[in-house]
Amino acid sequence: MSLKPKLVLTSIFFICLGSVVRSQEYAMSFEVLAQATGLPMDNAQISIRPCNCGGITNRSGRFSINLPENTYQVTISFIGFKDDIRTVVLDQSQIIRVQLYEEEEQLSEVVVRAKRVLENIETPQMGALKLTSQELKKIPAAVGEFDVLRGMTLLAGVNNAGEISNGISVRGGSLDQNLVLYDYAPVFNPTHLFGLFSVFTPDAISSVDLYRANIPARYGGRSTSVLDIKVKNPYTDKFKLNGGVGIVSSRLSLETPIIKDKLLLNIGGRAGFTDFLLPLFSERLEDTKANFYDGTMKLLYLPTENDQISFTGFYSKDFYQLDLITQIENINASSNQYDFQTLNGTLNWIHTFGDESNLRNIFVISDYTPKTIFPERDSNNDIVFESRINYLSFISEYSKRINDRLEYYGGIQANRYNIEPGNLDPGTGNSIIPVTLESETSYEFAGFGNVNWNATEDLTISAGLRFNHFVFVGPYTQATFDENSGALLSTQFFEKGAGVKTYNGLDPRLGINYKLGETMSLKASYARLNQYLQNIYNTTTPLPTSRWKTADPNIEPQQSDSYGLGFYKNLEESGVEIGLEGYYRKSKNNLTYKPGADFFLEEFLERDVVQAEGEAYGVELSFKKPKGKLNGWFNYTWSRSFLRSFNERLADRVNNNQQFPSDFDRPHVFNGTINFEGDKYNTWSFNFTAQSGRPYTVANSVFALEDINVPIFLERNNARLRPYHRLDFSWKVKYGRNPNRRWVGDWTFTIYNVYSRRNPLNLYYAQRQDGVDADVFLGSPLGTYELSVLNSPLFAVTYNFVFD
Repeated sequence: MSLKPKLVLTSIFFICLGSVVRSQEYAMSFEVLAQATGLPMDNAQISIRPCNCGGITNRSGRFSINLPENTYQVTISFIGFKDDIRTVVLDQSQIIRVQLYEEEEQLSEVVVRAKRVLENIETPQMGALKLTSQELKKIPAAVGEFDVLRGMTLLAGVNNAGEISNGISVRGGSLDQNLVLYDYAPVFNPTHLFGLFSVFTPDAISSVDLYRANIPARYGGRSTSVLDIKVKNPYTDKFKLNGGVGIVSSRLSLETPIIKDKLLLNIGGRAGFTDFLLPLFSERLEDTKANFYDGTMKLLYLPTENDQISFTGFYSKDFYQLDLITQIENINASSNQYDFQTLNGTLNWIHTFGDESNLRNIFVISDYTPKTIFPERDSNNDIVFESRINYLSFISEYSKRINDRLEYYGGIQANRYNIEPGNLDPGTGNSIIPVTLESETSYEFAGFGNVNWNATEDLTISAGLRFNHFVFVGPYTQATFDENSGALLSTQFFEKGAGVKTYNGLDPRLGINYKLGETMSLKASYARLNQYLQNIYNTTTPLPTSRWKTADPNIEPQQSDSYGLGFYKNLEESGVEIGLEGYYRKSKNNLTYKPGADFFLEEFLERDVVQAEGEAYGVELSFKKPKGKLNGWFNYTWSRSFLRSFNERLADRVNNNQQFPSDFDRPHVFNGTINFEGDKYNTWSFNFTAQSGRPYTVANSVFALEDINVPIFLERNNARLRPYHRLDFSWKVKYGRNPNRRWVGDWTFTIYNVYSRRNPLNLYYAQRQDGVDADVFLGSPLGTYELSVLNSPLFAVTYNFVFD
């Protein structure tokens, strides 16, 4: 072969080789997250130059494209967030994790999400309320504290029992009928400081979702609602510190990468020492003491592009002392001291497949230990009553998005409940007999599934089903009582692990949404829920007489059937969202105490409780304006909530088996919250709430016993306290004009109960001395006195800061 052909072949070879090298392509993959919440951002825009290509992220916040080796300028953008502009040298396949920050000059802190503007119109989920951490921070709360539960009570259909209450009531349900989850772990006592504040570490919260109607099938175990609180993921590439110093509490949290892009940490804590504040609430709280603290930690491990493993730890502790109650079960105490402790842990592994599906496995442990201490009068001895709930759970859930019209999920859940009802330790005293109540163990196994289907352009259906299998096991002592006298006849003992009682429950869930136009829709819902764990109490405050109890041979699971119908309209020009919802809930096996019950140390609890039928119904009207300088919401609720017993024995009847209002019956409730954001440095917020007074029981007559006048109660909840209303105000001041500063601070000034409304908490009876208050009580042998917690406005100031 001559030299010339060889040169030609060689040239062709190198040209082809160069072409192959130049055409070498690599994958450029993106994961886009909201920095404030750590949640994936769907529909984020990705623009790439010089190829003038790009696209949008999917629901997992991900986008991937193959490009030739080169240097590219990439811009990631999303409405309401700062653009992220970066240079990428693409010489190998790589994953780029991006966090988008909200615009500093954004007037409203409510996050605007593309494709979610008409979520209240398009989704078949009814009765769902959602608050972001940004929205919660704008609500004026008691003494300057950002609080989840108080924020929820400003929404339609959600109430508490007054200034001091141990949780929330949703649509007339009792406190224990709400499943409160903190990163999938149940919280059995969600309040600090006598119920004034919630236990959740404020800076750790990502979002709060409340479900009241067709509750998704993945949730079970409570008969009224689910409050799902999520802890934000620590998606961060640098150290960040934030906190606050206030009158009630001080807090500090930090986010930092431990191993860049692999292992990330978010940890925060809060402590409150409020003894000096309590006399401001009421003169009766002068000798009251209280302190609390809580902490949340979340570790996030990203081993691969498709795997996320996280661990959330939560700890909460309260100690406070009251002298309002001095004698329980013949214990002569100088005061009552309460020590509540919660320790939770959640291990969560999410594996994402490439076909719009993922598998989530969750292991949960929750341990709640309430303790009551009675310091004996004229003695150094302490009498201690302690109980405990230990909860274990495993959840495995697979979800898949088939297309824009169809998605589903399904899974299994296994729970174990271990309850120690109470142990009374008399200490060194010899006047009190030690008591150890028998522990209870039960298991709950469930399978669930849910399908969301866009049947037509206007019709969307969400259908779910949950099957529950509940088993109560020994050790257990089953008692038999005489039907007429109630006397104990015999007992039967079941060994540890032996099956005692089994219950099966089928919980269908259905939501239907029909769009009447682009900005208007009609919804209907149905849900059945079974509840196997319940709390028995005869007061709305967190006192030691409260006891947790699982279903057993004598106490059947609670069950409710809820129906709902709603109309929704968005006004495009003003940005106002209008909602009108009506609901009806029929329930059975609601636990309430018998007349004269005292179940504090009762061995056989069924002696002191009855299971009643319940009925709740109402209409909720709401207006919400989430954006603009002037934003907020108003809502009005008309509702009723009743109970009725059906006991044969006269001594066991409640209200003589006639229907009576439940403790959470509030016929009229109005809430209004207004935020005025005058500029980017000042935000003024007002909140007003008004509602019908809480039902309480008035004595029907009085009889004398050994020169002591004793009231007789024949009817329950036969009167109401005065109406409750209150106005709160807050002013948030941001300062500093340098946008590049690393330390950013702001001040929040709060006035709680602006016009000094003396809202009644309760009424109590006291023996009258001759002639005392004769102009008020006339000839009555007993005096009725009103107890209020707040008698004047509460002023507070909090300094908040962020350093990154």
